[in-house]
Amino acid sequence: MALIYDFTQGGLMGIVSRVLVVLVALEFFYIAYLEIYATTSQTSSKVFGLPESELARKSVSVLFKNQGVYNALIGVLLLINLFFLGYATGVVLLLVFIIAVAVYGALTSNPKILPMQGGLAIISLIFVLIFGI
Repeated sequence: MALIYDFTQGGLMGIVSRVLVVLVALEFFYIAYLEIYATTSQTSSKVFGLPESELARKSVSVLFKNQGVYNALIGVLLLINLFFLGYATGVVLLLVFIIAVAVYGALTSNPKILPMQGGLAIISLIFVLIFGI
């Protein structure tokens, strides 16, 4: 097995699948950025539906930063599986995990979480399952 993934596999639709997975990873890096570095920003307040004063509370800020690390690592794991390991199974499992968390969040917190956090992952999963990576 090559150390770097062979992009000649999968054809055009495989490339589309990989681009979608990269977009999911970038989405999670952006969420991590909001949670770790821009915790009390207006953007974070709007995205997470919490007032800036609530986000400024130390206990909430610490929890957000912790969650941000998890989100960043999900993005990293997606990219490692995609580019360095070439493991479609790892990518599929991570996408299923992301979708499951989005479903849980939609059921327990806010229904908008499913399309916002899970929408791109659902599309990516469909492409990866049909066309591969």
